Amino acid sequence: MDISFKTSKLKRVFNSEHQLKKKYGDRMARVIAMRLAVLKNAAALSDVPNIPPERRHKLAGNRKGQYAVDLVQPHRLVFEPHRVSAQGGKIADAGDVDAITIIEIIDYH
Repeated sequence: MDISFKTSKLKRVFNSEHQLKKKYGDRMARVIAMRLAVLKNAAALSDVPNIPPERRHKLAGNRKGQYAVDLVQPHRLVFEPHRVSAQGGKIADAGDVDAITIIEIIDYH
């Protein structure tokens, strides 16, 4: 899956192990790196497990259209579909999503 980032600062942090550890700590940096590896190696969003530890899930309310995966409780890696492979503009399901834009890491609870 193709991964892009909402901001260049976020991209810089996610692409540097040192920056990840500095910003989020050792444990969280390790978990973030594992989730990124799963996302990068998935052909489509549906290939990312919806059971723990990743627990891919679609968000609702003011985050409608976004997805998240679990990190260190209670934090989540939030992203949105960047494009879809076959459907054009409308997203039918997670199987159509082949690229995402990472928005943020947040505790939205």
